[in-house]
Amino acid sequence: MEKTEKKPLIVLTGPTAAGKTSLSLRLAKKIGGEIISADSMQVYKKMDIGTAKIRPEQMEDIPHYMVDILDPSEEFNVVIFVDMAKKAMEKIYGNGHIPILVGGTGFYIQALLYDIDFSQHEQSEEYRKELTQLAAKKGENYLHDMLIKVDPEYAANVHFHNVKKVIRALEFYKETGQKLSEHNKQQRKKESPYNFAYFVLYHDREVLYDRIDRRVDQMMEDGLLEEVEGLVREGYTKNLVSMQGLGYKEFFPYFSGKASLEETVEKIKKDTRHFAKRQLTWFRREKEVIWFNKNEYEQEEKLLSCMLNIIGEKGIWNGRER
Repeated sequence: MEKTEKKPLIVLTGPTAAGKTSLSLRLAKKIGGEIISADSMQVYKKMDIGTAKIRPEQMEDIPHYMVDILDPSEEFNVVIFVDMAKKAMEKIYGNGHIPILVGGTGFYIQALLYDIDFSQHEQSEEYRKELTQLAAKKGENYLHDMLIKVDPEYAANVHFHNVKKVIRALEFYKETGQKLSEHNKQQRKKESPYNFAYFVLYHDREVLYDRIDRRVDQMMEDGLLEEVEGLVREGYTKNLVSMQGLGYKEFFPYFSGKASLEETVEKIKKDTRHFAKRQLTWFRREKEVIWFNKNEYEQEEKLLSCMLNIIGEKGIWNGRER
């Protein structure tokens, strides 16, 4: 068994609708783990259905962190995530338990796992305002095209709708003269301060896309439309970071009469499938990732057993069940 003084950390990630939640609960019960959400949307209160958020009654007495803690009007980014997650980890270590990072936001996972500094570089407010006004005047695609010219690699992995990330990359280039994609590559070469196992759970594409479509249909049955309508009535606007999330931003054309409900649902499915594809692309670039195709395991118990063997071999867990 590998000897190390590094603190233990388990990452369980994968594309949306891969089945991470169920497996994370079983894993936590086995090893004495506590779960930290690595999801950029489940952190928000009042946004339950569209985020596929785990509810308190589903947590099975496993402590969860970074779930349901911010108002939708509040900003949440990688810097805030890392700060909160590190505090949660110290609490978990203090409890004598192992933190399990669960969620599909690869950017957040990378920042925490390799202790990467993604703190915002202070650029003049004028340039930020200029870019924001440019997006409003000429459209999100115009801004994205600007990014393609200076950093095509980063632009290929950020959707033009994500104006905040596009602006951040343009700011970084203007300030430093360096592409953000190159900066991120350099940061990825850092060694992790943790003794970790990084698991990516996935399905064959056809199966994953079918799961996504069925999950969106279920969300609609569960009241997704009513959830978004309620948020809008409370004054949460489409410009908020929270309301730019999948399953929320797609409703605004419907509210303004520019799309039917059927078209809106199809748009959510399409956007979610594209998002899952981008997630997989991100995870393929990461180091020391262990892939598990869920289609190859008839029973989740066998998959869990394989994970436990790896965790034990790495010296992350001593083999004693909780």
